[in-house]
Amino acid sequence: MKNLAALITGTALLLESVSGHYIFQAFAPGSAKGVAYEHVRRNTNYNSPVTDLSSNDLRCNVGGATGGNTSTIEIAAGSPFTFSLDTAVYHQGPISVYMSKAPSTAAEYDGSGAWFKTFDWGPSFSGGQASWTMKDTYTSTVPKCIPAGEYLLRIQSLAIHNPGGTPQFYVSCAQVKVTGGGSTTPSTTTKIPGFIKATDPGYTANIYNNFKSYTVPGPAVFSC
Repeated sequence: MKNLAALITGTALLLESVSGHYIFQAFAPGSAKGVAYEHVRRNTNYNSPVTDLSSNDLRCNVGGATGGNTSTIEIAAGSPFTFSLDTAVYHQGPISVYMSKAPSTAAEYDGSGAWFKTFDWGPSFSGGQASWTMKDTYTSTVPKCIPAGEYLLRIQSLAIHNPGGTPQFYVSCAQVKVTGGGSTTPSTTTKIPGFIKATDPGYTANIYNNFKSYTVPGPAVFSC
């Protein structure tokens, strides 16, 4: 009976660790939800977060250093795209989108080059309360002026719901080939890791105590 009880407890804990979070698992042009892991690199840590600010896993998640069997999809500069999750985001914190141009193909790129931010979903404040954009799909747009070529297109949920604890990163990378475009190379870039510091106010914010303003950590959003 003891062995059975231990097995049941262990299984319950495993299921909780697997199902207790969320993962951006699909990408598609426009507003479609897409197919899970067709154009998004498959991670190997189930839906657990990355918490180490010095880890290369912050780029495209654990197991996402290369493209593997991930397909690269064409998307026109200036057009919308959508990331979809297995379950809606439910940890409070900002959502951000980043891009990094591959030296050759997106499938071979490890994300060690320069990244630029294209969008932030931060909190809105009303009546002394903050509200966050927590959904199961997020739609944004490829900047219309960036050069054509292959990119990693990265989405990040920075969960800061546990003040005093370690913030959690939920990240995924899609592989895209941008067509059309222009000749503007973003100048406000960063490296990942290194794009957020442990002392950044947006990283250390206590959302339950005198929370009246917020600046999303990381570089400024690039605009054409």
